[in-house]
Amino acid sequence: MSLETTLERVINLLTRAEISYMLSGSIASSFYGINRSTQDMDLVIDPTEQQIRRFICSLHEASFYVSDQHGLDAFRRRSQFNVIDMETAWKADLVIRKDRPFSMVEFSRRTKQFLFGIPLYISSVEDTILSKLEWALSSNSERQLSDVKGMFELCAGELDMDYLQKWARELGVDQLLARFRN
Repeated sequence: MSLETTLERVINLLTRAEISYMLSGSIASSFYGINRSTQDMDLVIDPTEQQIRRFICSLHEASFYVSDQHGLDAFRRRSQFNVIDMETAWKADLVIRKDRPFSMVEFSRRTKQFLFGIPLYISSVEDTILSKLEWALSSNSERQLSDVKGMFELCAGELDMDYLQKWARELGVDQLLARFRN
């Protein structure tokens, strides 16, 4: 079993629970840039409490490991929790959408794409870049910067640089963004 199988299973469960979501993280940056291996998938979700409860129940029924308490705590704190597909051993990090202007705009800009033949919502290339820059700043991760470099190499002419610059300033990652501007 594969990443694709788990991704499709999680997307189907989110859809059944009527939870809005978007794929982000390394899989999103690989979609727009240079493919690299990853150990998990990152999905930003925007549930109500009733939806998160329904989703957690459906995860148990579908052979996923999930801590009910961690899921509900993440919902209340607007943080993240993870689930493990017991059939494939793949992990999904589920990030509750932050309650800040950038995160609201980022979520509204998600687009419907096909990945591995699966129709799904994915963060825009610009928002994926900005998120990777935030992770790089907070973690000192060269891997995040490498992902950004790959997206710039493959999408350079298509990027909305005004949007990137505006939000990079707001998020405090404008100096990191400057490394990738031509």
